[in-house]
Amino acid sequence: METGLTRLTKVRVERLRPGPRQRDISDPERRGLVLRIEPSGSKLWLFRYKFEGKPHRLALGTYPGMSLALARAEAQAHRNLLDRGVDPRTARRARRPAPLSGAAVSGNKNSIEFLAHEFLERHVKPNRRRPEYVQRILAREVLPAWEGRDARTITPREVIELLDGIVARGSRVMANRVASLLAQMFKFGIHRAIVENSPVMLLYRPGGKERPRARALSEEELKAFLQNLDDACRFQRLPHVLRVLLLTLQRRSELALAEWREFDFKGKAWTIPDTHAKAGKGHVVPLSRWAIEEIQKLKVMADGSRYVLPSAEKTAPIDPKYITRSVARCLKRFKKHGVADFTPHDLRRTGRTGLARLGVKVDVAERVLNHARERMEATYDVHDYIEEKREALEKWCEHLLGLRDAQRSG
Repeated sequence: METGLTRLTKVRVERLRPGPRQRDISDPERRGLVLRIEPSGSKLWLFRYKFEGKPHRLALGTYPGMSLALARAEAQAHRNLLDRGVDPRTARRARRPAPLSGAAVSGNKNSIEFLAHEFLERHVKPNRRRPEYVQRILAREVLPAWEGRDARTITPREVIELLDGIVARGSRVMANRVASLLAQMFKFGIHRAIVENSPVMLLYRPGGKERPRARALSEEELKAFLQNLDDACRFQRLPHVLRVLLLTLQRRSELALAEWREFDFKGKAWTIPDTHAKAGKGHVVPLSRWAIEEIQKLKVMADGSRYVLPSAEKTAPIDPKYITRSVARCLKRFKKHGVADFTPHDLRRTGRTGLARLGVKVDVAERVLNHARERMEATYDVHDYIEEKREALEKWCEHLLGLRDAQRSG
């Protein structure tokens, strides 16, 4: 390599001519900046440096696309990173996606992969009931964009660009979820001394304000739903699943993950364990006669599996999202019968509305749905409300039977 004894200028760079061999000319004004001249005449800016005792070289750009001034600025930026103990190679934008893996986190203890791994293992898994949801978001939305990056070099602007991309594809709610997780993860990183600052400096939700769904089936829709459920569903067990959800008013995940040991047909009860309940607080759901009939039909279909809704291999329960996706595939059929688009969760809201219409007290209806209660109330009111919930669900069952029979006779 030739030492640039003469100061590099725009004119000198332009006048440098190729030789029979590759030439590297260093810039005396920026330590590590090198201009490489190929025999073909092309000129490339390089940055040479040592990190942890090992020599490295980065290509900055070709001349004249990258000017002398820009090359010096880039070299100085890399030098500043080195002064902070950051390898410039890990401060560049990702070029290809990569999943979170053990190999990815075993190296740089300041990498985005290491931060995500530590966040999952030390914070998410001990504190969240479904850590796989967070892991899925990080693997799909965050890590592919910043693969191999030193987490300390990610800027607020890059966070904005990442979230803007999610909004641009129409996933506004997901943009809000990612923003929230990034804020938590970098806050955790500061606590663990992985990063010094957080690049998440958002003044409002990137996906905008989320409006809670208010969809509930009308009485006419409920009649059409009950009469035409078997015809509208494309999948054998889906009608029984939807009837159970409507009759019990429980969450799709609680049914999807349920095991047969949770059901007491003689005692007409379904005991949802804490591990399956949304708030981590299980409860007992009284079962009406119609609900038991539908659940027993599911047991026949389970064909000996320990799970109420087993996967194809029968060794694990289905993913709760499978229920939602199955309903989505049947919406056109439901529309033909006068039932507008709905989700499984809308059946739960329909039932809650129906209980209010039937005169069920608010506190009983809320306990049927196992909604979280105020801390003070939960501490001092330990009554299980089994009989009150049973009366409410029996009343709801009779109402549904009446709608079904009225529709058939009409």
